[in-house]
Formats: sequence, structure tokens, C-alpha cells
Amino acid sequence: EIFCLLAMASVASRTNPLLTSLPYVLTRRRFGFRTICSGRPGFAPSTSPSPSPPTDSEPPVAGTKVLETFKEEFEIGSRQITLETGKIARFANGAVVLAMEETKVLSTVASAKGDAVRDFLPLTVDYQEKQFAQGVIPNTFMRREGAPKERELLCGRLIDRPVRPLFPAGFYHEVQVMASVLSSDGKQDPDVMAANATSTALMLSDIPWGGPIGVIRIGRICGQFIFNPSMDELSLSDLNLVYACTRDKTLMIDVQAREISERDLEAALRLAHPEAVKYLEPQIRLAAKAGKHKKEYKLSMVSEGTMEKIRNLARGPIEAVFTDPTYGKFERGEALDKITQDVKRALEEECDEESLKFLSKTVDTVRKEVVRRRIIAEGLRVDGRHLDEVRPLYCEAGNLPVLHGSSLFSRGDTQVLCTVTLGAPGDAQRLESLVGPPTKRFMLHYSFPPFSINEVGKRVGLNRREVGHGTLAEKALLAVLPPEDDFPYTVRVNSEVMASDGSTSMATVCGGSMALMDAGIPLREHVAGVSVGLVSEVDPSTGTIKDYRILTDILGLEDHLGDMDFKISGTRNGITAIQLDIKPAGIPLDIICECLEPAFKGRIQILDHMEKEINAPRTQDDRNSPRLVTLKFSNDAIRRLIGPLGALKRKIEEETGARISVSDGALTIVAKNQSTMGKVQEKVDFIVGREIEIGGIYKGLVTSVKEYGAFVEFNGGQQGLLHISELSHEPVSRVSDVVSVGQQVSLMCIGQDVRGNIKLSLRATLPRPGSETNNVVEGSVAHTKQAPNVWASVGDVPNAQEKQNSARKDMPVNKISGVAPSSSSPAILIRSAAECEEEDKSASLNQSTKATKAKKSKPISPKEREKESNANFASEDEDEDEDEDEEKYSSTSPTDSRDDQNDKEAAVEAPISAKKLKLGMQVKAKVHQIRARGLVLDLGGGIRGMYRFETSGKKNFVVGDELQVQCSNFSSKGIPVLSLVEE
Repeated sequence: EIFCLLAMASVASRTNPLLTSLPYVLTRRRFGFRTICSGRPGFAPSTSPSPSPPTDSEPPVAGTKVLETFKEEFEIGSRQITLETGKIARFANGAVVLAMEETKVLSTVASAKGDAVRDFLPLTVDYQEKQFAQGVIPNTFMRREGAPKERELLCGRLIDRPVRPLFPAGFYHEVQVMASVLSSDGKQDPDVMAANATSTALMLSDIPWGGPIGVIRIGRICGQFIFNPSMDELSLSDLNLVYACTRDKTLMIDVQAREISERDLEAALRLAHPEAVKYLEPQIRLAAKAGKHKKEYKLSMVSEGTMEKIRNLARGPIEAVFTDPTYGKFERGEALDKITQDVKRALEEECDEESLKFLSKTVDTVRKEVVRRRIIAEGLRVDGRHLDEVRPLYCEAGNLPVLHGSSLFSRGDTQVLCTVTLGAPGDAQRLESLVGPPTKRFMLHYSFPPFSINEVGKRVGLNRREVGHGTLAEKALLAVLPPEDDFPYTVRVNSEVMASDGSTSMATVCGGSMALMDAGIPLREHVAGVSVGLVSEVDPSTGTIKDYRILTDILGLEDHLGDMDFKISGTRNGITAIQLDIKPAGIPLDIICECLEPAFKGRIQILDHMEKEINAPRTQDDRNSPRLVTLKFSNDAIRRLIGPLGALKRKIEEETGARISVSDGALTIVAKNQSTMGKVQEKVDFIVGREIEIGGIYKGLVTSVKEYGAFVEFNGGQQGLLHISELSHEPVSRVSDVVSVGQQVSLMCIGQDVRGNIKLSLRATLPRPGSETNNVVEGSVAHTKQAPNVWASVGDVPNAQEKQNSARKDMPVNKISGVAPSSSSPAILIRSAAECEEEDKSASLNQSTKATKAKKSKPISPKEREKESNANFASEDEDEDEDEDEEKYSSTSPTDSRDDQNDKEAAVEAPISAKKLKLGMQVKAKVHQIRARGLVLDLGGGIRGMYRFETSGKKNFVVGDELQVQCSNFSSKGIPVLSLVEE
């Protein structure tokens, strides 16, 4: 530090004239230093002249510190990469900053100094992404980062897996790796950068390590492989391959793909190896310039005499256990523990303290030798299976029928219970990572309880192993999920390990695939996974593999005593996810590629059993099937639905248990079942309303009762007339005998009169006398405009409701002319009872007064209004047909309404309405009623017109005849007056 102060003071003296004369205590010659060369200080000879001491009048001035830094720059895949050390974290055993464009990652390593009293390597890798790296303050209550997130745990595992196998045998000192992102531009994923920076930091430290390693990411877009793809490129890629290796061997593979073939994957692996090797030389050059000498750490090694002694005591009994295939997992474990206790008693009798110290590790080594020798020499495994044989399988889907989806999958003694829960789009998990999407709509949570291996333990927070296994299964299933536009649900899969004897993560893939299909989710294919192991024989002199065997569907013991755990999952068409973990210091890539073929054969066997249980998405019943509906409304309508501060929306959610999410112009409702969905839609329709269609069923509230009918408020505040003739199939003398004010009723819209009033019918929704069933389905034509995206059932196999809806889409639907969605101002003029009566009186007096003045006028009775509307016919017909005319002009029966739809479709191309009908327009009409001096003609859409017989014209008409007519005039009440057109 003194040297740095002197050096910087010297530089300052040359740039600042006020500092030309330095105090003697700050000069280089005062301490015998000579000039600085390459940043390293040297001492001058003792004979150097000594200047006179300085005066005390000049105060000391702080100098500038020089930081000796070393850099290495290189390029891989069109990306410029920089390795730098010496500037920050100088006290760490090894510290490196790796930069790629504007993203920088710092990785440091440190090791404990004391002697190791353990039989394993306590390596800890901590990866952290703080929000300052992207210029954001954390959105937590304390405004600081909390516990490690899932992504941070996964990135830590990604660094740990290729680094751990390269530590020397017997090195059991505690080592900690800490990687943190200093800055991120969002273009590059920092995980691979952190792994390469960790390799460089270990090379610079004094910790014994067999590196360096190179880690690279490869993507594929339109069949072209891309090295170090950006996040935008990765979103378009069908392959996300992370590959780690030494100069000639593979250390780690992590793959997420969209059903990539084994052949294409092998090509990607062989292409990734030479590119990853390019990371090695820059690390070696930087270590040569700035690295420390490797320290002589004490290794916990077992002497050959101790090893031979324990081997002689334990080999025979261990071979007897492993050659007996009748042993189960726990029976075999108990037998091996008994052997260990027998050896321990023998050593205690001999008072061999050194052998007792390494007893557990040594007995485990003997087990490993026995199992590996038997597999290589005889081709037989611990449980008696052949090398490529899959354990017996058990598959069951829908074992928990109350849930949205469930399955039980067993392979050998390994058993996994998977469940599926569907939720609203708003239930998606929010992510706060530096890169990647902000939300995740598909989640798979893996749980490994202690009872699954008959142990006692505590349930704590996030476990690295559980997070890693769950993410692997999640990536495997993500490739076959339907796109979000077709399936907007948020999906959560829970995997509960019931029993573990190897490869529970691959069992989770199989069980999760069946549970998703049981939930009715339209998966493209079933996904299955299998774990492949390796047992090799190594030449001690050269370290090369002399012989090896590949094992399909490994046991937990084979995983522990073998060389690798190669998890491969996919469909019949290709691979969706891979995770490779190894124990030795690398495996040749040729052996890795050779494992793909037996994994494919084992996967096909498992898929066959799964498809026998369930081979298509299941259609759920209304009781348990969740429902999702997306409705389109204007922002004003949505604002009315939400209410002040969201109070109305919360009230609906609390009353029904459904979840409502709002976006720009869209309202998404998720309910537990169809019953709940119906309740929510009723409340939404009552508040906001929907487009009115002839034949649609609506629930309304009776607001007033008159002698000729009742007025009903429905569809978000609109009003319609329920005529007395439409109350029941039987004659009704008084309206109050059937309905009363405040009563809620379900009504069918049967048309619209000439004044624009909506006509409703109660009898159309009631079963006819003599029939047992009602043909009208509530909501039969609802939401055809507002909700084009309706997932009535999450299954892609249509249920009865979907078939009914699809059948209705094929039928022509008569919509009331001019009726817009109730979210905006309705085009129909909806009048109350008083307004209707006052309008009639105003029209009869030919007065154009405002509605407020008209309300004070004396109302005209319905019979008088009907007399005026039929005044153009002969007076002798009016008295005898007055009641009948009122029914014909004021309402239509359900049968007439259906006939109206058919007539309208046959007569004209577009629906006829009172506003569309103009003078001179030719339309087709049917004879509805024959009078003494004319005809009542049905124009369709609930519109009636009249035709007066001509003196010499045709008069022998029959009810139902089709006529080509022309609108020649309108009566004072707006009734069309028609004339025949010569065909």
C-alpha cells in the first residue's frame, strides 16, 4: 500500500505543479524503492543516495492507488468475451469478472484453511441475481433481496455439476463459490457466463482442481445451430442445449427441446464440444499471468493395507447379498448394514483405530467393486435384470376423481403421485429474474418427503434437489402443452414421491403426462422418461476406459455405485429434456451418444403402458371440470362491472368463489365447475348485459305488472314486455296469478314489435303439456358475439354442452335488429309501460311533445291501441277479432318465433327489421291471418304487415302461402301497408 501511494504521488506530481515537491516520507527513495516495472515493485540497492529530509511545513497528500489487472479477450460464436482479474475482490482466493457485451458476472472462490475431518467434499455454489444489475429496486416490503429464488438455485446447480467431479480424490476441505451478476442488458443469460467465470476463478486460486472447463449454450432456429444465442434468439429456438466439457471428455449436459430427434441431438453435441474447448486456452493464459501456485492440501486417503484388510473381511458377505435378486431395497440395505457392523466388531477386537476411521468409506468402495465387476463380467444387475430391461410398470389415471386431474405411476419400487390443478391466467407465477419471461403459466412442483425412503426428517423451504428435479420434469412436459392462445389456463402439477428407488424425476414426467391428460388438457403426445446409467472399467496407468456397460432404468443403488445418471425424456417423435450428471472426471462423448438408443427403446416401452391407461385428453363432467370464459366488453361496461375500487368485482368473487381477471376490453372468468360459472355469468349479465338475440334465454326481474302483461328488467337494465298471452300454455285471466313484482324469471326473447319494444315469453321456456322434457336450454345462444373463446370443458373432446353449442352455430340465429352489446348504448329504444301508453296517446293526437310532458297525459288502454292499429281493416272485423289482434301484433308464441326464423331465412338474405323496411322494398311474406277485407302478413323477425284486397284481385288465399310483396305505405301506427308484386 505504501508503494502504491508513492507511485500515485509521483504521477500526481507530474500532472499537478503544486505537487512537484513531495515530502521526503512519501518519496520512493525514502523506502529504498526503485522504479515501477509492469506494476511490480523492486528494492533499490542500499548504496542509493539519501536526500535531505523535507520540511514539516508541507502537509501529506494522498496518492492514487494502482490496481494491477490482467485481461484476456477472445471471440466465440460472434460474441466478444473478456476475462478480467485483479480489479475487484482482490482478497478472494480467486476472482474473475467475465463480460459479454454489457452483461458482467463476478465469480469468486474460497476454501477453508483447517484440516478436513469428513468423508465428502462440502462444495457450496451460491449464485445471485440482484435487481441493481438491471437498474430496478426490489418490489418487496423491505426493498431488498430475500431468500434465493428458484432460478438462482438452478443456476447454482448448473455451476456445481461440471465443477464437482474435477476435485481430486480425498480433497474434503470446504470450498465456496459465489457468483453474482454485476450488470445485465437482458440479451444474454448469465448462467453459462457464471460457469465459465467459476472455472477461471478456480484456475487462478491455490485450490487443487483438474480444470479448466468450457461451458457453452447452443440453440437451433430453422435448422441452423447458433452458438451463445441471445434471449430473443432463444425464444425462437427449438433447442436449448448447455454443454460442459474438458479438452477431451464430457462433464455435463442440460437440454430443453421441442421433440428433437436423437440424430439431431447427437449432431448438436458433437458441434458443441469444439466450441466449448475454445474457452480453455484463455483461462490457461490468464492463470499463467495472474494465477497462484497450487497449495498442498491434506488429502484424506485410505492406505492400501487398510483397504485390503477391510476388503478381505467384507467382500464375501457383500457378494452373497448382491447375487441374491430376491432382496428388496430395504432388505438389501439391512443386510449390507449388518455386514458393516460385523466388520466394525472385528476391527474393534483388533483395536485398529485407523481402519475404524475409514470404515464407512472403505466398505462402500468394496460394494462398488463387487457390483461393477458383476455387471461388466456377467452382464447381471443387482435385482437380476438384463442391462436393457425396464422394471415392471403400473399406471393409473384419475385415481383421485375429485381433483381436476390425477395419476399414479410406479416403476419397480419407485412410485409417484401426480395431481393437476387448473387456474385463471392471473394465477400465473410472477418471475423477477434478470432475463426471461415475466410470468410462468405452467408450474411443476416436485416433493420428496422423508417417508419415501423410510427416514425421519424435517420439511424446510426450497430444496436444491427438489427444485432441480421439478424443473427437469417441467421442461420435459412443456414441449407438448397447447399454446396459450388455445389454452389460457394456468396449470400446476404436483408430484409427490410416495416411494423412491431410483429415477423419481423420470417417474414424475410419466405421472405428470397422464395427470395432464386426465385433466382434459389437450397434450400433443404422451411424454415419458427413463434414466440410463454407466459402469466402466478404467486403466489405472492411462486413465482411459477399457470396458463399459450401459444400464437402462437404473436403481438408486446403481446410481450411487455407477459412473453417471443420464436422464432422458421425450415422446415417440423426439427428446424434450435431458440432464446428465457424472461422477468421474469426464466421460467420452462417443459413450454419451451411444446411450441415446437404449434410452429410446426403454422410453417406447413405458409409453406403451401409459397409452393403454389413457391415450387421449379426458372429458370432465360438470361437477369437477373447471370452466373458463373470455367475454368482450367495452371499457365503460367493464368499469361498471368492477365498481368503485373493485368492490363489485370482489363481491362477485366472494359470493361465487370464481376468479375474474380484467384486461383491455376482455373479461376472463374462471370457475370451479359449470354451476359456479352459470352463477357468475348471471351476475355479469345482470350488471353489464349482453347482446339480445331472438331465441336467447335471459333472467330478469319483474318491475311492474299491468292488466295486459308485465314489464321485466333484464340484461343489464334493459326492459321488455311479457304479454299475458306469453305467460303460460294455459289461458291466464290475471297476470298477477303467474308473476309478481320483484320475482326473478327466466324468459325467452321472441321478437320485437314495430316500436322497437322487446317481446318476452315465459311459456316458451316451460315444457309443453304432454311433453316430459323441455327443449329450451338456458343460455342457448348466449355469448355468441361476446365470447368467441369459451372453454366450457378443458378437454378437447367435445362434451354434450359443446356439441349443443356447435350445433347452434350451424343454425341461423335471428338477432334483434339494431341491438348492440349492452356494454355500449343500446340501439333499441327501450320504453317502460307508462312511456308506451303515453306514446300511443301522443301518436293518436299527432303531438310531438317531450317524454316528460307525455308522462303527465292520460294513458290509452291496450284495446283502444289495438283498435287504432287495425283501423285500416273493415270495422265489422275489429270487434270480433280484437283480442286475437292484440295477441298477433303484440307477441308471438315460441312456435311462431321459430317459424319466423325459418320464414325470414327463406324470404330475404338479411333479417328484416322495422328500421330496415323502407318504401318500395320488396320482400317475401307469409299469410299469417285472413280477414274479411285483407290479409295479415308475416314479414319475419316478429314484423307484421297488412294487405288490402283489391276489387278485381285474388282473394282465395290460404294461411301459410308465400307472397312476394312490396312496401307501399305505413299506417299512422307504423304498420307496413303492402301490395302484391307480379312474379
